Amino acid sequence: MTNTEIRPVGPEPARTRKSRGNRGTGQTRKASESTAAITIRTRGTRLLAVLFLAPTVVGIVVFTVVPIVGSVVLSLFQWDVIDDPRWAGAANYQEILTDATVLVSFRNTLVFMVLAVALQLLIALVLAIAVNGRMPKWLRSVFRSAFFFPLVLSAASISVVMKYLFNQDFGPVNWLLGTVGIPSVPWLTSERGAMAAVVLAYVWQQFGFSFLLFVGGLNNIPKEVHEAASLDGASGLRKHLAITLPLLSPTLLVASVVGIINALQVFEQPYVLTAGGPGDSTRTVVMVIYETAFEQLRFGEASAVGVLLFALIMAVTALQFRLSRRYVHYQ
Repeated sequence: MTNTEIRPVGPEPARTRKSRGNRGTGQTRKASESTAAITIRTRGTRLLAVLFLAPTVVGIVVFTVVPIVGSVVLSLFQWDVIDDPRWAGAANYQEILTDATVLVSFRNTLVFMVLAVALQLLIALVLAIAVNGRMPKWLRSVFRSAFFFPLVLSAASISVVMKYLFNQDFGPVNWLLGTVGIPSVPWLTSERGAMAAVVLAYVWQQFGFSFLLFVGGLNNIPKEVHEAASLDGASGLRKHLAITLPLLSPTLLVASVVGIINALQVFEQPYVLTAGGPGDSTRTVVMVIYETAFEQLRFGEASAVGVLLFALIMAVTALQFRLSRRYVHYQ
């Protein structure tokens, strides 16, 4: 026979009810305090994030958003700094769209962009694959530093040196070509030669950035994938076309976007090397903006050209990201 506890039937004693009530109140108070602490921490985290982001946001607004808005507004006025601005509306845009020099500058800029970006990405990719191959670690570091070094130099100083190198009469480039029987090339005095010289000077300075991007992207590709392809009998070229390029496509997208944006804004190399000549064969859009604004004091027209260039950059970038949905493969 088991002993069973006999509990009195009836209302619960007041002391028991009070103790349970105190316990419930204590749990509620602890929960409220915990919620308040979480809220305080969340607010503190948000405030800290705002403080860290504020300098960047303020810099973007002051140095990017405000100038863009100011350029758009100024493009609707005629202003020469001396007199008061006069409302022009769309007249500035009509004028520049019928200006032969402006149209030629846009054509030159697009041609330069295609040649420079294609050559820059090709050279950077080939060198990155070569450096990422089998070689001592110290030698790999030397190549990385050497290829990146031109990027830290000023474009103007590089252009001055390149102007000497490409000189038709006493430049080292034509001297080297002469040693192998190639006649002197008028690099800076012919239309094709001038564009080639500007492209080569630009690529020599800029390819280091794409090179470092490709080196980082190649290091993220698993080696097992290439080893498996080698076991299947794939050649080196086949592995790069079927494995390296697809897995490197996100890095290629970044390098191409940055390269195109920079190429569309080229200024120093053609300005120092050829001054836009011969004729207008190397005159770029940014050169037209500079000449229209600071030499002719037509700031309204210059702002209109800048707005069109901004629209072109945005359109090309949007097209790149649109096409990336089909050609970019993420791991």
